[in-house]
Amino acid sequence: MTIGRRGFLAASALGTAVLGAGVASADPSKAFNHGGGSVPGADVLAQQGWSALAGKRVGVVSNPTGILGDGTHIVDSMVAAGVKPVAAFGPEHGFRGTSQAGGSEGDYNDPRTGIPVYDAYGATATKLAGMYTKAGVDTVVFDIADVGARFYTYIWTLYTAMKAAAAVGAAVVVLDRGNPIGGEADGPMLDPAFSSGIGLKPIVQKHGMTVGELARYYNGEFLPSDGGAVTSLSVVQARGWRRDQFFSETDRLWVPPSPNMPTERTALVYPGLCLFEGTILSEGRGTTRPFETIGAPNIDWRWSEALNAMQLPGVRFREAYFAPTFSKFVGQACGGVQVHITDERRFEAIRSAVAMIVTCKQLYPGIFAWRPDNYIDKLSGSARLRTMVDAGASVDEVVGAWQAELAQFRQRRRQYLLYR
Repeated sequence: MTIGRRGFLAASALGTAVLGAGVASADPSKAFNHGGGSVPGADVLAQQGWSALAGKRVGVVSNPTGILGDGTHIVDSMVAAGVKPVAAFGPEHGFRGTSQAGGSEGDYNDPRTGIPVYDAYGATATKLAGMYTKAGVDTVVFDIADVGARFYTYIWTLYTAMKAAAAVGAAVVVLDRGNPIGGEADGPMLDPAFSSGIGLKPIVQKHGMTVGELARYYNGEFLPSDGGAVTSLSVVQARGWRRDQFFSETDRLWVPPSPNMPTERTALVYPGLCLFEGTILSEGRGTTRPFETIGAPNIDWRWSEALNAMQLPGVRFREAYFAPTFSKFVGQACGGVQVHITDERRFEAIRSAVAMIVTCKQLYPGIFAWRPDNYIDKLSGSARLRTMVDAGASVDEVVGAWQAELAQFRQRRRQYLLYR
C-alpha cells in the first residue's frame, strides 16, 4: 500500500536532518528550544531560515523524527522558508512513518508538500545513486533520530546514503542530534562475515555515537575502501549536548522513530533486549511495552525471581503475563518479565539481556530456543554469543569475551567524536 492511500498523512508535520562539521551555528538560545539544554542541528539551520541550503538541489533523507523544537518537520519548515527540497527519501517504516518493521511506503508524491518521495529502504548504494541522479540532487541532507544500537537500520541508511552521494559527487549534510541513550559504547564488535542490513560494517552493538559522529567515522574508516569517501561532508552539531546526557534530560519532544519504539525507555533497553528477536521468545511486539516485556507460553515466576536475585545494576524484573496482538504468539497467553529501569545511569542493557538469556535457557531448557535461522548471530555480530550460551558460559564469561574489541573500538572512535 502506498502512502497516497493514507489520507491522514496530509496533515503530518514531521522531520529529520543531519549535517557535518564546518557549518556556522546560531546562538543556541535563539534557536527553537522548548525545554532542555540540547538544540539539534536542524533547529540551528531553521533559525537561520535554512539559508545554508539556499540554491542547493537538496534531497532529504528523513522520517517522522526529523522535527524542530516546535514539532514541525524539517521538510515542511524548509518549504515554508522557500528552500524546497527536490526530493525526499524514506528509510524503513517510511518517510512519514506508517509502515511496520521490515516495511516501507513505496514511491509517491508527499500530499503536504508535493515533493517526490523515493523508497530508500533496502536500496543499494547504486540504486540510491540512481534516485539522486533522477531527482537532480546535489546535496543530501540526513536527519533521522537514532537510538544507539548497531542493528537499528537508520544508521545503515546513513551509510548507504553517503556511499551513493560519493558515487555521484553530491555533498552530504548531517543535522546532528544527541544520542538518546548517552555516549558510552558497549557490547561486541560485528564480525564482517556476519554483515547484513542490520549491521553493514564493524562497530560495536551499542556504539555510543551521534549520527554526525558516525558519518565522520564512516567517511574515515569504511568509505575510502568501499567506493570512495564523501568529498564534502558537513555536520551541523547539536548545541549543548553532552555524552552523559540521556533523552529524558533534554525535555525535547519524543517522536517514536519506529512503531515499536514508543518511548525513550524503550530506547534504553533496546541495544540489549532486541537480542530476543533472535530467539523464539516474544520480544514484546504486539504489546504496549515492546522490548520491555519478554516471554513465551509456559514461562512463569521463577524467571523474575532468578533475575532479581542477580541484583543487576539499575534494573528490576517484574513477573508479567501478556498476549501479543501481532508478531510471535499472537493471542496466546505468555509468561515472562517486564523490565523496569530503576537507574538509567547504572543500567547495562546488554549485560542485562545476556543475563536474561542465560537464566531463561537454564530454567526452561524445553522452551528457550534460538530462531532456526540463527538470526541471533546477525544481531550479536557473530556466532560467539550463541555458542557460548549453548556451551553453558556464565554471564561474566560472555560479557568478558568482547572487552578487548570494545576497548579497541572506543580508542578508534575518539578522533571522530564531536562532543565531550
